[in-house]
Amino acid sequence: MEFTFNAFYTLIAAVIVLLLGRFLVNKISFLKRYNIPEPVAGGLVAAVISLIVHSLWGYSITTSSALQTSFMLIFFASIGLSANFAKLKEGGLGLVVFLVAVASFIVVQNFVGISLATLLGIDPLIGLIAGSITLTGGHGTAGAWGEILETQHGIKGALALGMASATFGLIIGGIIGGPLAKLLINRYQLATPRTNEQIEKSDSTPLEDINSTEYVPFEYPHRVRLITADNAITTLGLFAACLAFAEFMTGYSKGTIFELPTFVWALAGGVILRNILESIFKVQIFDRAIDVFGNASLSLYLAMALLSLKLWQLSDLAGPLVVILGAQTLTMALYAAFVTFRVMGKNYDAAVLSAGHCGFGMGATPTAVANMQAITNMYGPSHKAFLIVPLCGAFFVDLINATVIQMVLKFLA
Repeated sequence: MEFTFNAFYTLIAAVIVLLLGRFLVNKISFLKRYNIPEPVAGGLVAAVISLIVHSLWGYSITTSSALQTSFMLIFFASIGLSANFAKLKEGGLGLVVFLVAVASFIVVQNFVGISLATLLGIDPLIGLIAGSITLTGGHGTAGAWGEILETQHGIKGALALGMASATFGLIIGGIIGGPLAKLLINRYQLATPRTNEQIEKSDSTPLEDINSTEYVPFEYPHRVRLITADNAITTLGLFAACLAFAEFMTGYSKGTIFELPTFVWALAGGVILRNILESIFKVQIFDRAIDVFGNASLSLYLAMALLSLKLWQLSDLAGPLVVILGAQTLTMALYAAFVTFRVMGKNYDAAVLSAGHCGFGMGATPTAVANMQAITNMYGPSHKAFLIVPLCGAFFVDLINATVIQMVLKFLA
């Protein structure tokens, strides 16, 4: 029997998952020591409980996908609204180097998937599904390309395989990022963990100077932001404009060479709106309010994504696909440790960037940000990582990924 949660009950369940995750991370030293994000910890427990209930009594729940999508779009819009061009320039050469490393990994990811699929005697396109389509691309890209592969390339069940692979990647991306960064930090003695007293003191200090050069969006998720009802409402208006723009552009660009996922348009809308308002109309943008809504949406989106997991559906994965996804996990970890970390400077920022790369290389940009937040909460801030990863993982990666997928499909055809 299946129960359907409306938006109201989905929100309640997501909040419970977040509170559970916070409790577990604070009480279980293993989770805190290896920097497992709170939404991942709580979400996995909820998914396991759901699996047990389904196995014993046959009950399952379906959450509101519309609400989950809304929080995802708000998160990406908050990235765009935080991207004033002055801050983008701070990324500098590091942003370019990171983009090259990420683009190279997309090629490696597809090479691993297609090669293993060929060796295992299955259609190489299934290897592409278990490559950058679902792992770098996430559920949105998996859904879009799954339909194309089913209708135009004759891959039966491509959509189901894509969703299962993207789900696997979302879980693994949130699990391996923190431990990998911790291993690198300890191996090269890049930082020392902060004490509980230091963390509590930092969290209780308000971020008052929003124009400080040390302020970077999403970097201090637990710090107090001083906002008012007026600028909160104004900021909600900005989010509404971004989501309206995203919805319009998704429909307008469908079937054209400019077709992009809705969340990319939400981010682009935020970038355009912020810089027009600031540069041309000299309107003050309330970064504190954007940060609050963005961080809250990030946590709720991840909680809902993991809450909606139906682990029993992953048993439908064929043996060869499990082999491919296992190899992709190992490839991601090795690439982040031996390529991303090294080309980004082998320092603390590089370790945090490696955790972020694991997040969106296997899962999604929200997972990448959550990974980095878990690390910086323990070891201290990394302005460079939070400047580079959100925009790179949300915007540039999707453009690069779409280009690579098109080229691979033409080659295989």
